[in-house]
Amino acid sequence: MSKNGRVLVAMSGGVDSSVAAAYLRDQGYEVVGITMKTWDYASSGLTTAPKKEVGCCTIGSMNDARGVAIKMGFTHFVVDIREEFGDWVINRFTGDYMAGRTPNPCVLCNTHIKWTALLRRADDLDCDFIATGHYANVRKDEKTGRWVLFKGLDQNKDQSYALWGLPQAQLARSIFPLGQFTKPAIREMAREYGLIRVADKKDSYEICFIPDNDYRGFLKRRNPEAIAAIGKGHFKQSDGKVVGEHEGYPFYTIGQRRGLNIALGEPVYVTRIDVETNTVFIGPKEELLQKALVAREVNFVKYGDLREERTVTAKIRYKDEGAPALVWQTGDDELQVVFAENRSAITPGQSVVLYEGTDVVAGAWIRQAHA
Repeated sequence: MSKNGRVLVAMSGGVDSSVAAAYLRDQGYEVVGITMKTWDYASSGLTTAPKKEVGCCTIGSMNDARGVAIKMGFTHFVVDIREEFGDWVINRFTGDYMAGRTPNPCVLCNTHIKWTALLRRADDLDCDFIATGHYANVRKDEKTGRWVLFKGLDQNKDQSYALWGLPQAQLARSIFPLGQFTKPAIREMAREYGLIRVADKKDSYEICFIPDNDYRGFLKRRNPEAIAAIGKGHFKQSDGKVVGEHEGYPFYTIGQRRGLNIALGEPVYVTRIDVETNTVFIGPKEELLQKALVAREVNFVKYGDLREERTVTAKIRYKDEGAPALVWQTGDDELQVVFAENRSAITPGQSVVLYEGTDVVAGAWIRQAHA
């Protein structure tokens, strides 16, 4: 019997999850490794695999995870969750684009698929905990009794933004072994463990189910009739002047500059998308500035509600440094966030994550931005 309990570790075949599993084994946990197959090339609409395999569901990645488990002496399973993943994440991903929003599939996957699937298998395998290779931390606040997610030590790799949707019951059983380490330290630990094959493996930044990194092609393959029905539309300036033709509103996102193929003598950005008229509004960078947002589908982390106004630091995208803001509830499942200064490209479909210091206060999906 292990001294710390039995833990199910999600293993993608990369360096982070490999070291997470090895480290927990050394800390006295009984480790069980699991690799989840979430998609295949057919799901992406591709007839052949890209020349360079990427992501966490390739044969190579699964073999790397299995190799780590064999070397470190613990059991490893591969489970097929393609149906669970596809129904929720891929359908929501395409649905958001068709609604004129810009989705964040990693948050969706963590919140609705990965943790639920892990905990279900953890119960089947008599595991007390689940663990992943995310750079984040979790602790129990003894005063409130709540489980609090907070930032990882490595600010360049912190992934708390992508984990805001985890409810209390899931945080209570989650372990993030890498939260107190930096990425260079993890690579060095991999070498010390003898995990040479994964020690210098590059991180994957592509969306796993779009291995060629072409989301426009994915949307066309996934929804050909709907995309064809939308057809081409107009680029307009804020005053309503038509300045060009575009390929259809699902192919554009707020703040986009590249790929517009339009010349107006100055840099222009997508500032607004009108789904009803298939219109994409463009303008100078100043027109991206807004001061407030409404967010829904709230998950409260540090506190049970936000009915009293609080000062927080709010992040509106993964690589955002965050900015001071006031937040309060405007309904059971709605937040109003007002920034101290204008923010650029507040994008419906993305997450707003609220922090006090390094602690995650709450998170929600941005539904609209306003002045």
